[in-house]
Amino acid sequence: MEAPLRILFLCIANSARSILAEATLNHLARGRFLAASAGSHPAGTVHPLALRQLQRGGIDPRGLRSKSWTEFTGEDAPAFDIVVTVCDRATGEPCPVFFGGFVRTHWGQPDPAAVAPDAQPAAFATAHAVAIRRVRRLLDLPLAAIPRAEWRGALDRIGLDPG
Repeated sequence: MEAPLRILFLCIANSARSILAEATLNHLARGRFLAASAGSHPAGTVHPLALRQLQRGGIDPRGLRSKSWTEFTGEDAPAFDIVVTVCDRATGEPCPVFFGGFVRTHWGQPDPAAVAPDAQPAAFATAHAVAIRRVRRLLDLPLAAIPRAEWRGALDRIGLDPG
């Protein structure tokens, strides 16, 4: 078996969208991918509704934590094949910029924690549904058969899915 492709989901707080994507990909990938997530300004905790949403989806949230992208920099840091930003450019939310020799793509979606508290459960359900659809589309890509130079276009098309 080939080594799994390493993917990093980046956001600002690393408490909701990037966590949902990380956990969902690790759950569904069956060793094809190894996902991590991080934030440029981590909240320090995972949003409880993200954890609840994962549990509802049959995904074990144990071990998930909000962390800084600095954990993934430096000489001893793991190398990533793909980095995905999930911030919502449509609302003017700034996306983190992360440097390296990986393929970059953007799969933005609104922050479910940024809505009124009474609307958050539905917003988290929607955010997770979007993450699931996008992760499944990623898993359907025959990346081994696509030249690496063409990965970005295929990955960008996944992010254009409005969810």
